[in-house]
Amino acid sequence: MSKKILMITGDFTEDYETMVPFQALQAFGHEVHAVCPDKQAGDSVATAIHDFEGDQTYSEKPGHRFTLNASFDAIEASGYDALVIPGGRAPEYLRLNPKVLAMVQHFSETNKPIAAICHGAQLLSAAKVLEGKRCSAYPACRPEVEASGAEYADIAVDAAITDGNLVTAPAWPAHPDWLAQLQKLLV
Repeated sequence: MSKKILMITGDFTEDYETMVPFQALQAFGHEVHAVCPDKQAGDSVATAIHDFEGDQTYSEKPGHRFTLNASFDAIEASGYDALVIPGGRAPEYLRLNPKVLAMVQHFSETNKPIAAICHGAQLLSAAKVLEGKRCSAYPACRPEVEASGAEYADIAVDAAITDGNLVTAPAWPAHPDWLAQLQKLLV
């Protein structure tokens, strides 16, 4: 059965973590609305490609432009069945937006599926929806996850974990597992 999914993203979102789920969820037959605060349908966000090349942290390269297909100010979280939060640098500043935090809290309070990957945990932490949960994220986000009262799931980079309505993963290599676990919650 087709679901209506909200994706909250922003400039310098991780390229794969935005484009791949956006397209894959549509391929599953779901309607996906990608939004960004202060932007309208037809506007775009810059993406960044983060890669693991043997350095102490990921590298960052310019990605593509990702076109938003819905306007942030026009959507109501209550009209959606699930939430997707890509990683990258966008969650770092999106977590400062009270409307974004309220949307994340809506999905948590109504027990609707939330799928966050990589730095998406920064939004979950700022929205105070992690307490008592088991959550994976990019390892640099571990302190935020634990400070939120959650257990950090130290799993393989290509794995995901589901805890109730929350599906999380450390980074884009986990897409197959992360999206499969989200799809189970959507049926």
